[in-house]
Amino acid sequence: MNWTVFVVFLIVWVLSGLVTGLWMARRGHDPRWTVIAVILGPLFVPIALERIERTPRSVETAPIARWGAGDAEPGGLRVMVGYDGSTEAGHALRAALQLFGPAAAVFELVAVISYDDGTDPDSAALERTKRTLADAATRAGDLPVGYAVLAGPPGPCLRWFAQDQHADTMVVGKRGRGMSNRMLGSVAEYLTAHCPVPVLVVDPTRTTSSPSVPSAAPVAVRVSAEEISDSDGHRTT
Repeated sequence: MNWTVFVVFLIVWVLSGLVTGLWMARRGHDPRWTVIAVILGPLFVPIALERIERTPRSVETAPIARWGAGDAEPGGLRVMVGYDGSTEAGHALRAALQLFGPAAAVFELVAVISYDDGTDPDSAALERTKRTLADAATRAGDLPVGYAVLAGPPGPCLRWFAQDQHADTMVVGKRGRGMSNRMLGSVAEYLTAHCPVPVLVVDPTRTTSSPSVPSAAPVAVRVSAEEISDSDGHRTT
């Protein structure tokens, strides 16, 4: 046996499966597919191509009125908050409530799960996500709050839902360095680059020092040119 050929074959086999599995995970599928992909190698490629989904979709929503706070007042802002239960997401939610709550805004907490969990009615991840969103909604007090669970890649999901639901702004937390497959890592960067809805990114590593204002993480906001109008109502660039 030519061991060099065998080793090269093994490396190509594993790498082809690894790349395919990671591609599926990046497109919104369960990362555990990577294990199967590594085992099957190039045999997994046609399976991935057949199974991959290419468009975000809604799994479950709870209307804003569900929380007993009533409907939004006419002209109220519709604020969406990307929420995955992390510390960064908690900072984003607090900042959104402090900034937009006094303006009679309505809030929608949006979480993203994998396509695979979204198609499984008995998914533990789906139930865990719904509990997390329900717990977070109680922090809003009497403000109108609802939630939505989406399936797919986090960035495109949040962008699609914000556009589809005509959100006035999307609020997300800025995740620091580190390995994580949860929502708000490169997602904030993706949204600021591609989302036409104004995006507010909350930095959890710094806090304000003013004693008269409740502590809140500072924010960076990206507003698309289409959302800016001059005093005469004309679009500006």
